[in-house]
Amino acid sequence: MKRLIIFILIFAIFLGFIVLNLHNSCDISFGFATFSDVPIFLSALFSFALGMMFTLPLILFGKGRKKTPPPQEGAGEGGAPKKRLGFGKKKSDASSPSISQIADEIRKENGPYGVD
Repeated sequence: MKRLIIFILIFAIFLGFIVLNLHNSCDISFGFATFSDVPIFLSALFSFALGMMFTLPLILFGKGRKKTPPPQEGAGEGGAPKKRLGFGKKKSDASSPSISQIADEIRKENGPYGVD
């Protein structure tokens, strides 16, 4: 239903453009031939149609630019990322120290009142 309404609005805008430019005309020259008194809406419509005709083969037969992303760091077997627990939290490794352990080490080095 939404697409139909959008189509009708675009068609109404296009129809209004045609009605407002019925008496406006221009001369179009191709070098070997000149067309005089061509309505503006016809030249705009023809230009749009030519653009679609030249673009359509590029879209249909163009090479896709889909590239496989590089494997993520810390990926498991087959390049799949490791599962995370909870709200995006990584599974903690026993080898990596926690923040409280790091804070304890800093206190031991610097004393109880900060840097000496």
